[in-house]
Amino acid sequence: MNLLFSNDKRGTYPGSWYAADATALPSFAPLRGETRADVCIVGGGYTGLSAALHLRELGYDVALLEAHRVGFGASGRNGGQLGSGQRMDQDGLEDLMGQDVAHQLWELAQDAKALVKGLIEKYGIECHLKPGIAGFGLGKKDVTELQDYAHKLQDNYGYSDIEPLSAEQAHALCPSPAYKGGLMDHGAAHLQPLSFALGLAKAASNAGARIFEMSHVHQIKEGATVIVQTDQGRVKADHVILAGNGYLGNLNRKVAARVMPINNFIAATEPLGDAATRVLAQDIAVADTKFVVNYFRLSQDKRLLFGGGESYGYRFPSDITAKVRKPMTEIFPHLRDVKIDYAWGGTLGITMKRMPYLARVAPNILSASGYSGHGVGNAVQAGKLMADAIHGQDTGFNTLASIPTPSFPGAGALRTPLLTLAMSWYVLRDRLGV
Repeated sequence: MNLLFSNDKRGTYPGSWYAADATALPSFAPLRGETRADVCIVGGGYTGLSAALHLRELGYDVALLEAHRVGFGASGRNGGQLGSGQRMDQDGLEDLMGQDVAHQLWELAQDAKALVKGLIEKYGIECHLKPGIAGFGLGKKDVTELQDYAHKLQDNYGYSDIEPLSAEQAHALCPSPAYKGGLMDHGAAHLQPLSFALGLAKAASNAGARIFEMSHVHQIKEGATVIVQTDQGRVKADHVILAGNGYLGNLNRKVAARVMPINNFIAATEPLGDAATRVLAQDIAVADTKFVVNYFRLSQDKRLLFGGGESYGYRFPSDITAKVRKPMTEIFPHLRDVKIDYAWGGTLGITMKRMPYLARVAPNILSASGYSGHGVGNAVQAGKLMADAIHGQDTGFNTLASIPTPSFPGAGALRTPLLTLAMSWYVLRDRLGV
């Protein structure tokens, strides 16, 4: 079973509020026949589009292959949160990599936020970029950890855009009785993710990148000249970038063993009007400390966009609305009967340590994936870092590639039959903190 085609109609964006809201791009033609490129990119999400744009700025001839439409995957379906730091917090990075590398990774993450904001400004991308993400705790221990972490970032990393929140301050932002305090990150941001992806695609195309949609890659033949085969054509390239993330499948066994796809779900309510203040008093985004994290924000037309619930099989549940309504009403009981206009799922890639997996999987093939729910900044930056690495400037790429990324048990060749077993093991391991 192929996740590219398991839950969606080919070439059609999911029935999300994002797709209904975004200004569509004209379709790019499929690849037919043979073409030559300096760099062939597999995947038309944030990673691939960023790589294409930055490679064109460096003067490379680029062909990008997307099995569906640009922004079709996680890049056009996610919660739209541009968070600070890496997906693993600085305490964990210090333990894993040491103080010096942890500080380098913090600075890289700061650069990732600046990169996204800079691209939006440079190319005039209309994606409703707004500042502010709050982290809320559901219990006293969670709140203390969030508040202590805010102080740590202030004191040890010189990050002044963050502040701890008391219960009263948290409730002034979000009246839900579930939350007991936390932190507020004014340097983080949120945006309309599909509109951002489409803006990147337009910028890359205008810069001269050749984008081919409806061009499913099913084989890559390694060599001094790499041959990338689609259903109707092939690309011969000096370099290849793998940017498929959770949808990459088994195109590369090394990546498949370390990046596991999981499904996550979002619902959009009807417009709440003045009642939106009972959800959020300010136009910020939220992520909480629940094991399967709840994340939410308001759309520009005052809908609640609420993400929650995961699944580890290949198929989406039959009733995504019910899947998301359960955690949503745990946080906002007064919305139990609210009308939900849109509900959709998507597939992201995670790693064992929740850090992105960047690797040179062959001498002239680079891969970046496994953003683990932190991809708005990480993925865009990874695309740029791979473009830089091809150009001979690989310091940033090598820093991220130095992070150890263990394989999942049962991954690789037996990926499909052992997916659920492997993910169950991952969940148990994570809950036990081992």
